[in-house]
Amino acid sequence: MRDSTSRVTKAYLAGLDETLSAELVRVLKATSCELTENPAQAQIVFCPWQAQAFKEAAARFGHLPVVVVSRLPEVQGWLDALEAGAADYCASPFEAVQMKWLLETHVLQCNRKNRKSKSAAA
Repeated sequence: MRDSTSRVTKAYLAGLDETLSAELVRVLKATSCELTENPAQAQIVFCPWQAQAFKEAAARFGHLPVVVVSRLPEVQGWLDALEAGAADYCASPFEAVQMKWLLETHVLQCNRKNRKSKSAAA
């Protein structure tokens, strides 16, 4: 995915099962998002909604948007994830339009926060 400065968004998948991961990867690639195996390069993280897996991802990637991924669209799961601090929640079947919106919204928002933090520290 390219933002206004033509940079490619890099996503990291943390602890997703193989089937769900394959489906998400297919849609992320359709949005021109690159996957990275190096967490330090990530701009957004996708993880499952098992409580422990999310807690670990949130602790490890607290400075990045962490999006919870599920097989089923469940209102309670969505609310629980947001209350726990997830940036967002997405469920299978994934759509390129939805993924593009998630990437643009959360990565751009994170970039703005980082710029404000840097300018406030200067």
